[in-house]
Amino acid sequence: MQAFFFRPMGYAITALVRALAGLCLVPTLVFAAESTEVAPLTLPGAQAFVYKAQADWELRLHVVSPAGLHPADRRTAVLAFFGGGWSSGTPERSIGWARWAASQGMVGIAADYRTRQRFQTTPEASISDGRSALAWVAAHAAELGVDPQKIVVMGSSAGAHVAAWTALTQSPPWPDEQPRGALPAALMLVSPVTDTKAGGYGGPARFGDSPGRALAASVTDHLSPGMAPSLVFHAVQDKTVPYANSEAFCAAMRAQQNRCTLVTFSEGGHTFYAQSQGGALALAKIYAEMQAFMESLGLWPAP
Repeated sequence: MQAFFFRPMGYAITALVRALAGLCLVPTLVFAAESTEVAPLTLPGAQAFVYKAQADWELRLHVVSPAGLHPADRRTAVLAFFGGGWSSGTPERSIGWARWAASQGMVGIAADYRTRQRFQTTPEASISDGRSALAWVAAHAAELGVDPQKIVVMGSSAGAHVAAWTALTQSPPWPDEQPRGALPAALMLVSPVTDTKAGGYGGPARFGDSPGRALAASVTDHLSPGMAPSLVFHAVQDKTVPYANSEAFCAAMRAQQNRCTLVTFSEGGHTFYAQSQGGALALAKIYAEMQAFMESLGLWPAP
C-alpha cells in the first residue's frame, strides 16, 4: 500500500480541537527527564489495576470505560503505551489515547511499564512489561468488558516500540515476561521506534554497547507472516527517530504479506501532533485515520 501524506492547511477545525482538549483527549508528550518522576497510583476517570509486581514494585493499568458499559459487553480495547526513550514517562502521557478510545465506545487502557529513570532498567524490561500488560488484559477481558480478540495496541515513540513487540512471536529478550495470553488485533504506532540497531534509535550504545542486544530488540528484524495489521504515523522532519525507519518497517511488513499503512506528515518533528503550529490539526487527522483503520478491520464500535 502507498503511504499517505498529510500537510496541515489551516485551522478550520478549531472547534473540534477545543472539544478534544476539553475532553482531555490530547496525549501529553514530555521528553525532558524529571529527576523526581513518579508514576501516579490513579488517574482521573480511570480505574487502576496492578498487572505485574515484585517485592519492591508494582505496575498498573489505568482503564477508562465507555459510558453505558455492561458487565456482559465485549468491546474493543485500545491499550496505549507512553513514549520517553525507555528512560522516562508515566501513563499520564498516554491517558489521552485511552480517554479518546472510551469516548468512542471502546475500553481505553493506559499502561505503565518499567523505565530507566524509575526502575534503573534496560529497554528489554520495557518490552517484557508491554507483553505482560497485553497478557493481563486478555486474561481479564471478561471483567473489563473487552473482547480478547479485539485488543488494539498502540504507542508513541519508544512506547510504540513496546507496543510493536506485543505482536512479535519470537522469544522475548527479557526473562520475566508473563505467559502470553493473546496477540493484538492491530497495531497503531505514532513516531515509532522500530529499528534499534546502528542507524535506528538508540543503537548499541543504548544496549550496553552490544550490537547483539540492539539487534535482538529491533522490531523490523523480527517480523513474520500473519502479524497484526499496522497503522503507522510519522513526520518526515523527525530528528529523533528517522522517518526512514518507518518506511523500512512497512516495507518489511508487506514483504511478509502483512498489512502496513504509513501515514506521512510533511510538517513537524518527532512530536508533530503535540506542537503549537499545526499539531492539533495533525492530532485530529490521526484520530480520523485510526477510526477508518479500525472500521476496515471490524474493530470500530457499531453506532
